[in-house]
Amino acid sequence: MPNILIADDEKEIVRLLKIYLETDNIKVLEAYDGQQALELIQQNDVDLAIVDIMMPKIDGYQVIKKIRERKNYVPIMVISARITLSDRVLGIDLGADDYITKPFEPLEVAAKVRAQLRRLNMAVPQKSEAHAITVGDISLDLAECTAHKNGETIELTKAEFKVLELLMGSPKRVFTKEQIYESAWYDSGAVDDNTIRVIISRLRDKIGTEHIKTIRGLGYRFEG
Repeated sequence: MPNILIADDEKEIVRLLKIYLETDNIKVLEAYDGQQALELIQQNDVDLAIVDIMMPKIDGYQVIKKIRERKNYVPIMVISARITLSDRVLGIDLGADDYITKPFEPLEVAAKVRAQLRRLNMAVPQKSEAHAITVGDISLDLAECTAHKNGETIELTKAEFKVLELLMGSPKRVFTKEQIYESAWYDSGAVDDNTIRVIISRLRDKIGTEHIKTIRGLGYRFEG
């Protein structure tokens, strides 16, 4: 039975989502402020976290950062009333896998949770199967989720790592925005051009502009 943390200071939202998720045989851990959320993360083996941004004591952005420091593979979904592009990009940049704005449809959230858990079960590499991707001066360690350029570590968010893994896995191949979005956020039906452009821009800043080429009208490809 998966353990899911829901952290939101609106108790009605936590209870509503709990009803829908428990029908999928999911155990829900409830937190009503950021400090309580971090304590539950420390005390329990959490498979996925749903985090509100505006919470007492410790805000959702800090919770996301702490989760990413301790549990790199745990999917994180943000549910927030903050709807600006800058809020969404900041959440994703800190390591969130999805950003859902309030008000939301509980059935949709439950479906996204199921998809995240399925992907997690398929994607987490085992130690014995660990391998790396190296193209030119860039290398990715898929077991440790780390990136290096000429031997020096490159700090990437989870979304940036997943996009780079997709592009480097098939150099010279052109990937559409839908494919790129699905690789990092698992939802090709909600492609956000601005979010993708931000991720690509930040990857270029970190690994070099020569490595990621824009193919006008189609998408992006990786050059060695």
